Amino acid sequence: MSNYNVVLEAAWLVRDVNSPDDAIGVAISEAGKRLNPKLDFVEVDVGTTYCPACEEAFSSVFLAANTAIVGLVLEMKVFDAETEEHASRIAKSVIGRALRDVPLKVIDVEEFQ
Repeated sequence: MSNYNVVLEAAWLVRDVNSPDDAIGVAISEAGKRLNPKLDFVEVDVGTTYCPACEEAFSSVFLAANTAIVGLVLEMKVFDAETEEHASRIAKSVIGRALRDVPLKVIDVEEFQ
């Protein structure tokens, strides 16, 4: 059995916001409320998207008509998993239960000691 660090991406919808910074703040706050106190070991941050033309990095936020979609990065450690796939399924299951109806995608799985 091995230990893994699993990184997931979540698409978080935020309504009635006027700026990307407001959307980021609301998304992180709402995700934190749904994860805490039971899953306070899950780290929440804003994702990064790269411009396809110039390859410059920017925050994963799209705002239109006072509604935003924010790409959040959720990171957790999974202990005693059989494989990387097993660790990613555990992380998606644990986080998915707390964040119902939020799309999740595995970005990275790394083994650690």
